[in-house]
Amino acid sequence: MDTPRSRRSTWRSVALAVLLTAGALTAVAPGARAQGTRTETPVTTTAPADGVVESVVRVKVPLPAAFGARPAACDWLSYLRYRSSAGPAASADADRILVAQPGILEGAGAFDSVARNTVARAAEQGSHIEFWALDRRSNCLEDRTGIASGDQHTAVDYYYRGKQVAGRTFDGYVGNGRLGWMAKLGIEQTVRDQYDLLTGELPDRSVRKDKVLCGGHSLGGVITGYFATADFDGNPATTADAGHNQCAGYFALDTTVSTSLADLSGSIPDDTNLPDVGLGYGAVQAGLDSGLFPRSLSAPVLLNPETMTLLAIAGTGAVADPGGEADLLSYLPANVNIEATNRFLFSKDTATFLSGTPGVKDFRLTNAAVLGSLMDDNSVPLAFLQSSVGFFDGGPIADKNFPAANGSDAQPGLFDTEYKAIPDRPHGPLYTWRDYDRVGDPDDPGYRSADGTPFTAAGKEVTDIRELARSLAEQPLDFTEQYFPTKLVTDIELATSPQVKRLVVHPDGISAHPTLTVLAGDGLLAGRAPADLHPVIADGYQHLDVLTAAPVQNNGLPEPVSTNLARFARSPE
Repeated sequence: MDTPRSRRSTWRSVALAVLLTAGALTAVAPGARAQGTRTETPVTTTAPADGVVESVVRVKVPLPAAFGARPAACDWLSYLRYRSSAGPAASADADRILVAQPGILEGAGAFDSVARNTVARAAEQGSHIEFWALDRRSNCLEDRTGIASGDQHTAVDYYYRGKQVAGRTFDGYVGNGRLGWMAKLGIEQTVRDQYDLLTGELPDRSVRKDKVLCGGHSLGGVITGYFATADFDGNPATTADAGHNQCAGYFALDTTVSTSLADLSGSIPDDTNLPDVGLGYGAVQAGLDSGLFPRSLSAPVLLNPETMTLLAIAGTGAVADPGGEADLLSYLPANVNIEATNRFLFSKDTATFLSGTPGVKDFRLTNAAVLGSLMDDNSVPLAFLQSSVGFFDGGPIADKNFPAANGSDAQPGLFDTEYKAIPDRPHGPLYTWRDYDRVGDPDDPGYRSADGTPFTAAGKEVTDIRELARSLAEQPLDFTEQYFPTKLVTDIELATSPQVKRLVVHPDGISAHPTLTVLAGDGLLAGRAPADLHPVIADGYQHLDVLTAAPVQNNGLPEPVSTNLARFARSPE
């Protein structure tokens, strides 16, 4: 019986899951992509020469008619393909293929650094592997025309002032009323998309079973768990189509391969003692179908299409002129969303947030410092959006005690325990950015909190801000995800409902193959690493660093995530 208590518990867990993260399936004939077309386009990049060739692959795999009207682009699946320039041209001839599902609010571009590093590391060891960074189908709604110009002013003019770029005018961000087709875009279709892509691109099942490693980052580990347990032909007795039989092994990047959001976060209450008999699932689905619930995860600050676009725009400036004084914040038009985001990210304390003074426009920042303030773990408060890209430089620094105070011993939840910092001299010096590999150098001021605690140290900085900027600005498939399907996370949180439980047809699929689990030392599972998984711990890493870390670390050693992925690809065990 669905009691009031169980409903309250389920709804509470759904809400927490959305904030944090962040029987058989309908039969479709394998090789569905043969009915459509495929394109592969080389990607031009300013990445350092590493012997890695990148291309963007698009495969036409139409959604079922039941999804209703949607843009034509949404009947295509896309991924970034990374391979060794010295390796075979055909994927089926590669020694191994790593296929990665993105986490919440991530696109394929987020895997750029780890994909390059892994392919390059494997090639150094004589192995020619590929890395496929998958894009979720809903990313078809994103318009990168302004970002692709490579110029900040051009991008702002395109997205905010109605100016044409390359003969195109921005149609605006897509509202909930135009996202009806996404009401059905949950875990079932997400794993179906991966299966159709794999069977279309690698039609020989023996190649998939022997060479493909399935995995992901963050929520991508849970998606991989559902893929491993899924059945794709409608007959559980025939297992050639089972998800686990499309993979030779699994990998998890700051996540676990499982079917539980509780396993991912280490803190979300698990409602398995209060099973959903289907009413909770039905109510959520009705809300999504009617549009009463948002079909895409969005919030006024940070988590919406506009602010995700701003990250890429900031990246273009940091690529073009990292040390130049930024004018992005003054060039942007004023609106409520941008103002709220700026206040949230750049307020020293609650009084500053409420008054708006001093605001971010009152400080002189380089383009790199703007990007650092938007992405660094000593600046941005939300733990799942952080990377460790260095630190402010060039002037006095103060504690940032909003929205959480430095030095608190409380369970961080959405906020981590890293001390936050902020420039302290409005209308003063030009604040620059000290990249990860210059933290701790002789000329480092060694900034400290008011209580004497160092804000950071060389061992806590792992990502090159120039490479982060390039991944944000240059990738044809976004680093961030503007339209994350709400149904994907509500499906997984309502895992005890019959509608979702039926998708786990082969529960032993998760344990059918070896798994490599790599956890960020300061990530979502910091201090709660499951010992039975024998995880590799990347010390000093934040949640995003497992994707963005530089190939050589401050200790002079090769980057551990890609090193272990390359080793695992050579010999899964």
